[in-house]
Amino acid sequence: MPGTKKLVIVESPAKAKTIGQYLGDEYEVQASVGHIRDLIEPKNLPPELKKGSLGKFSVDVENGFEPYYVVSDAKKKTVADLKRALKGADELYLATDEDREGEAIAWHLLQELKPKVPVKRMVFHEITKDAIQHAIANTRELDTALVDAQETRRILDRLYGYEISPVLWRKVGPGLSAGRVQSAATRLVVDRERERLAFTTASYWDLIANFAAAAGAQDFESRLVRLNGTRIAVGRDFDDKGILKSDAVALDEKAAESLAAALRDPAISIVVSSLESKPYTRRPAAPFTTSTLQQEAGRKLRFSARQTMSVAQGLYENGYITYMRTDSPTLSKQAIDAARSQASKLYGPDTIPEKPRVYSGKNKSAQEAHEAIRPSGDVFRTPTELQSVLRGNDWKLYDLIWKRTVASQMADAKGSTATVTITAGPTASTADPANALAEFSASGTVITFRGFMHAYEESRDEDRNESAEPAEAKLPQLTEGQTLALVELEAKGHETSAPPRYTEASLVKTLEELGIGRPSTYAAIISTIVDRGYVTPRGQALVPNWIAFSVVRLLEEYFSDLVEYDFTASMENDLDRIAGGEADRVEWLQGFYFGNTNHRGLRTVIDNLGEIDAREINSIRIADDVTLRIGKYGPYLEAPGETPETPRRVNIPAELAPDELTAEKARELIDAPVVTDRVIGINPETGKLVLAKDGRFGPYITESDPVDEEAEAAKAAATAEAAAIAAAEIEAATVVDPATGEVIAPKAKRKPAAKKTTLPKERTASIFKSMDLALVDLDTALKLLSLPRVVGLDPETGAEITAQNGRFGPYLKKGVDTRSLSSEELIFDIDLAGAIELYAQPKYGGRAASSALKEFDADPESGKPIRIKDGRFGAYVTDGTTNATIPRGETVEDVDFERAVQLLADKRAKGPVVRKTAAKKPAAKKPAAKKAAVKKPAAKKPAAKKPAAKKPAVRKPAAPKPAAE
Repeated sequence: MPGTKKLVIVESPAKAKTIGQYLGDEYEVQASVGHIRDLIEPKNLPPELKKGSLGKFSVDVENGFEPYYVVSDAKKKTVADLKRALKGADELYLATDEDREGEAIAWHLLQELKPKVPVKRMVFHEITKDAIQHAIANTRELDTALVDAQETRRILDRLYGYEISPVLWRKVGPGLSAGRVQSAATRLVVDRERERLAFTTASYWDLIANFAAAAGAQDFESRLVRLNGTRIAVGRDFDDKGILKSDAVALDEKAAESLAAALRDPAISIVVSSLESKPYTRRPAAPFTTSTLQQEAGRKLRFSARQTMSVAQGLYENGYITYMRTDSPTLSKQAIDAARSQASKLYGPDTIPEKPRVYSGKNKSAQEAHEAIRPSGDVFRTPTELQSVLRGNDWKLYDLIWKRTVASQMADAKGSTATVTITAGPTASTADPANALAEFSASGTVITFRGFMHAYEESRDEDRNESAEPAEAKLPQLTEGQTLALVELEAKGHETSAPPRYTEASLVKTLEELGIGRPSTYAAIISTIVDRGYVTPRGQALVPNWIAFSVVRLLEEYFSDLVEYDFTASMENDLDRIAGGEADRVEWLQGFYFGNTNHRGLRTVIDNLGEIDAREINSIRIADDVTLRIGKYGPYLEAPGETPETPRRVNIPAELAPDELTAEKARELIDAPVVTDRVIGINPETGKLVLAKDGRFGPYITESDPVDEEAEAAKAAATAEAAAIAAAEIEAATVVDPATGEVIAPKAKRKPAAKKTTLPKERTASIFKSMDLALVDLDTALKLLSLPRVVGLDPETGAEITAQNGRFGPYLKKGVDTRSLSSEELIFDIDLAGAIELYAQPKYGGRAASSALKEFDADPESGKPIRIKDGRFGAYVTDGTTNATIPRGETVEDVDFERAVQLLADKRAKGPVVRKTAAKKPAAKKPAAKKAAVKKPAAKKPAAKKPAAKKPAVRKPAAPKPAAE
């Protein structure tokens, strides 16, 4: 029987729920929950395909780079559900996102579902009723060029990673990975740290004066800019080696103090020598693209790129903003009208310009969604209107997007900037500082019309020198020739600053400027280099770890073309050309992997690597006699020891950033007294030594038997005597062969194996996080060694309650029942009453201090209360049945009720994790007893057919599009 429903497939459950509200009963909306297929791991290929050209990458590099796709175990249930829903449908709408990845997801669905009903591609950039109804009425064909571009990117990344990563495993360390874009991003962060390492600070001085038009009048600040007509040096006049690179004069402390003392003389004349006023105009920033949203959310809200995209995804799927992956700042006419109308209503008709503002992006291809990120609909909902609906981070990000969109259509801010030049000194000009003619300058900007600044002002990244935009400040009314009074004068010293480390915002900005990656990939790039251990966030800064230096050095020396920024960016442009139908996928991959006239192929590079000196790659010269090496257990310093065979090695503190490891700091670490194996004292109960040690897994306390020198000497003498006796016995038993004259050594007698004696294991204890190994005294050490501590006996059961430290922190134990403690100090401080009170509370509820970090109302689907807990792999959201890990980049404080519900819903939609278990081999059958039988002529058996080799999933071209009329 023909179906009576139309099936709409989107990517996420949240989007499905929102879209379902805008469609009638004849539509059924299902979610694919992202990709349903991906490249199979080569190890999981069918045996008959592992030895062929597919075997290395699951991509047939010799036959058109055809990929071998499979449905993942986690998505088999999803695919089965979609197929079941399709059976009752008479039309299929593929409504995945309108970008390369969304187009590829739609293609994979088409390939796997094999629909026999009409298929339509449905696209939209916002989830509102009007937008969804318009999308249903204006469907299109699948864009195979976009699919080709996404497939090329996926295959390219597989070839790149699977060829280069094994080189890193062999020469740097296991578990490392190389990626086309992540390697370029890592190199940017490492290059910036190299600049900081090579940077030399320069010192310079200037004078800061406060002048007033008259005694008692309001003063204003001014800075020394010229001396006898020559400009005074500031930070930008020095290069990164600390050398003056201009003809400016650099004052030192002595000259600055001398000049200040001379200018404080009451006889010095101070007059206004010139006044200049210029009009000031500032334009609003363009509406948000993915890149600028990540940058501004990082600056203003302290969001990570991943967190920004996660929150934006939720806002989009619930219908509050337009599509959040876009490189276009263009607004539709509908959005422009909405922004202008709202600005006029809220801030006055004079705050909008006569004509609408039109913005254009730098990326001409703009292959992602074709409108900026903005509030959805033809009438924007203000943040105030949504305060009762949106909470926490959702509201903050919506507020930011709303302000930026409205401000983008408002008028310029206007005002004037006044600059005053003040001359101080005697009339005669000589080289003597006391007679020097000093010129001071001060500026003030007065905003007379705020325009877009009523709604929004863009933030800026850290600037090494002066700010690009003047701060709003006022100067008093002054006239040329006017005499001023000196209120205060200070000689001030400055130091040039190294290039600032990248933040997530500035790294995204640089990646965009260089053309590396695309809007949809920036968050994933940063997350990858952090997750791989190449970069560690410290506050807002991205600090490279030492292993990243080794990885980047190897890539630069042996894969130089592949990590060049221009080359990586040109690859992105090539992918854009494929997406636009201007380049062929197979031809491009052929050139990339096997090479062409313009490019040495990846395969050629791998085949001609030559010998790589792993020790050299993992070494960095810090000083002439100090080398940093990256070893199996982390970085360490190596310096000459007592002999060449035994160099001195010192671990590098984990908190020490690379640019802080100067030659002086390295020698300080090398020369520092060793605090490991420090004898704290003697345990009065056992007579054993109590030692402080620093081991592979951190600092700890242990015990050891004291060394008995006489006993050790006697033992050594006994060993030497036994060896001498054994040698004499061998010599006595040696005979000579009379025929050949050769010495025949006796066969060694096999001695019975010595019985192994099991020595009692020495007690050890990790120190608390709040403790310093060098300061731990004997009393503290003995308390640590005495753990677990017996708190007391449970009055009801008589069971012993102990307090101790574990892998996941401090806790109480009563039999098999445990309770977490909020701090390590409580191990020693908690008493029996406190322990009983803790055990009286439910283990999985009601205790924000120990079990639940945060609690919410009941989940709307399960009806159970939602809690945030701290688990083995970090904080997670749970309703007691479903657990959802809080994504990296989000904190417990960031997660509100709506976000918790969303995380649980997404986890349920993914289904349970399917764990593979080894298949049991069937029990061997016992051979049946032979029976005597009349021998019959054997019948000929038909030849056994060999099973046909499973062919890889081949991309089928979509039906040709009808020619445009």
